[in-house]
Amino acid sequence: MKNIFEFKTVEQIKAENTHNNNLYGLVYEEAIEENKQGRVNIHPIPYNIKGLKIAANVYTPAGYNESSDKKYPAVCVAHPNGGVKEQVAGLYAQRLAENGYISIVADASYQGSSEGEPRNTDKPANRIEDIHRMADIIVHYPGVDSERIGILGICGGGGYTIKAVQTDKRFKAVATLSMFNTGVVRRNGFLDSQTATIQERLIEASGARELEASGKEVLYTPDMCDMPEEEAQKLPYDLYKDGYYYYGKTHKHPKSTFRYTVSSFLELMNFDAADNADLINQPLLMIAGSIADTFYMTEKVFAAAAGTKNKELFLIKGATHIETYWKPEYVNQAVLKLKEFFNKYL
Repeated sequence: MKNIFEFKTVEQIKAENTHNNNLYGLVYEEAIEENKQGRVNIHPIPYNIKGLKIAANVYTPAGYNESSDKKYPAVCVAHPNGGVKEQVAGLYAQRLAENGYISIVADASYQGSSEGEPRNTDKPANRIEDIHRMADIIVHYPGVDSERIGILGICGGGGYTIKAVQTDKRFKAVATLSMFNTGVVRRNGFLDSQTATIQERLIEASGARELEASGKEVLYTPDMCDMPEEEAQKLPYDLYKDGYYYYGKTHKHPKSTFRYTVSSFLELMNFDAADNADLINQPLLMIAGSIADTFYMTEKVFAAAAGTKNKELFLIKGATHIETYWKPEYVNQAVLKLKEFFNKYL
């Protein structure tokens, strides 16, 4: 096990999380504040991917003992675009552990507390490899049954999950929450609002890559959370308006950002999670808010996933995209459905 990763000491954890009163930097409600015997516990671990050190948290169920012969199912959790493991992905990882699953959530390479330069590079190939690597790690974690591995992808992590599981059959059950098809939105704009400027933006991305390659400058997109609140209130879509408050106010984390390299557009605009979705033959559960303005993305991928005999679309009545991240009544519904799904197939 030590050949794969090492556990962090409490001193290291404290040094890395100085922005709030939670030892682990967690920003969601009812987050773990300290590990206690007989409770769900959290274990920050670093591991490597292509020479980069990745920051991850493993959550273990109550009563877990790494020296025991008991085997547990496990779930990998892929975080949203702009998010980090201490936000919604950590919340769902903790709730899964409360229901008997060992869960792992990791900051994407080049993002959060994980290594990688330029910072906040957002390329599909990286995010997909991050998911494959989470599986590499969790199957070797003490107590994990390697034949019972599932995955939950949230928002952009959901889109990358859909792509990763098309080929990675270690994942026996696949779930998404408020799935966001990143490439389609970067290419066409949200709700196809920017199709007229595709070529112009590709020229900008090409120029940004050339600047990076020459060592001159790294260009970044604006961070939505930096805008004045009065401007945020005028945003036309619930996704961005709610996201402004979630990421910039109520669940803010210093390493979470919507800023990403302009050069990332070269790969992002050529990506569509729905492509080859018929390769998914695992049981599939897709959860979305019934009034989420992102639902069209879940709907398209769900229809394209024609290769699985077991798929279900579950709508949370009255929920928007971001509300599924934090609102207790919606989170509880999602967790109950995830428990039912993973219990059946893992």
